[in-house]
Amino acid sequence: MAAKVTEQAAPQARQGWRFTSWYREMPLSGKRAFHASFGGWAIDAFDFMVFSFVITSLVTLWGIDRGQAGLLGTVTLLFSSVGGWIAGILADRYGRVKILQATIIWFSLCTMAIGFAQNFEQVFVLRALQGLGFGGEWAVGAVLIGEIVASKDRGKAVGVVQSGWSIGWAAAAVAYSAMFSFLPENLAWRALFWVGIVPAFLVLYIRRHVSEPQVFLDNKAERQQSAQPKPPALAIFSPALLRTTLSASILCTGMQGGYYAMSTWLPTYLKLERHLSVLNTTGYLLVIIAGSFVGYVGGAYLADYWGRRKNFIFFSALSVLSIYLYLHLPLTNTQMLFLGFPLGFSACGVFSGVGAYLTELYPVESRANGQSFTYNFGRGIGALFPVLVGWISEKSGLATAIFAFGIAAYGAVFAMSLILPETKGRDLT
Repeated sequence: MAAKVTEQAAPQARQGWRFTSWYREMPLSGKRAFHASFGGWAIDAFDFMVFSFVITSLVTLWGIDRGQAGLLGTVTLLFSSVGGWIAGILADRYGRVKILQATIIWFSLCTMAIGFAQNFEQVFVLRALQGLGFGGEWAVGAVLIGEIVASKDRGKAVGVVQSGWSIGWAAAAVAYSAMFSFLPENLAWRALFWVGIVPAFLVLYIRRHVSEPQVFLDNKAERQQSAQPKPPALAIFSPALLRTTLSASILCTGMQGGYYAMSTWLPTYLKLERHLSVLNTTGYLLVIIAGSFVGYVGGAYLADYWGRRKNFIFFSALSVLSIYLYLHLPLTNTQMLFLGFPLGFSACGVFSGVGAYLTELYPVESRANGQSFTYNFGRGIGALFPVLVGWISEKSGLATAIFAFGIAAYGAVFAMSLILPETKGRDLT
């Protein structure tokens, strides 16, 4: 009997072993870059999502209105589009690792400084400065790991890095619960932002253990040897790359606009018009986070299995279906609790393949520039979607506005997936 159990367990063990073979096959330098990129993105999530937990405290303690509170959320995203592009340009000139360190330090310092703010205006300025670092970290980290890992595993590696967002989000939820359990409210919200400086110590690990990708160093040496000038920042708009840049920007706008519109307004609709109370609970939030993590990891593996374009099409269609069902099904609180998982899965799974895809679309000398611009352009325009949904809902109703923008956003993802080329397995050299 014991022998049979062992024989049955062996194939399962081998299957799990193959599941992580991409990580085991990476050289030590690749694993260190993976750890740095994953950690950096988790840090960004923690520092960014902390604000969503303390916004109620700021409304209560400072008397700011909902419009001002929303502005504090939007300004970070808008400035991240600028900071992200700048970071990408610098990463192509001076190196991925150097700029990754700079963005982490900048973002962490600004997060800590918010804990010392005394009024709305100071928080507004610091949130804008925070956005400059937030925009650059993901794109530079995605290029770093994308250039190191083997082409057959690039989607998995970069997509799993993306799942670090769920880890940072969960950590922010746990820290919020701990701070507000042991500290008075007027101190607890500040302490949450002060904690944001701790992850900056990741830079010490990066400085000691992470080196520049060989493909970047080879290209730099070749350009210096042949005395070629560094490509200008606007190289991504040259005739050779213009179509790619425009199409990829629309692709990223659809992904992020759909996500922001859905995550901002769907809970509000379900609370106010469907009168569901479970949306206010920690349990529902954790189910959403769990779904997001599985969506990121599942999408990462599907990006390498199906290819980038099929992956985008599948998750965009699933997101539209999720929005439709949430708006039309007569859901109870119990059903809503469990349906948070597929919502998180579909909304976040669509992002898994985009890091590897943008890396593969651009030549090495303009790679971080192109990736940072397109992704952060999408983030900046996508940040306006919640505002537009709010305006249109005044006349058409919230359900109609949410669904209309969801269709438009994920329809753009679908269309650009057909226009842009498939890059699965592309050799970056």
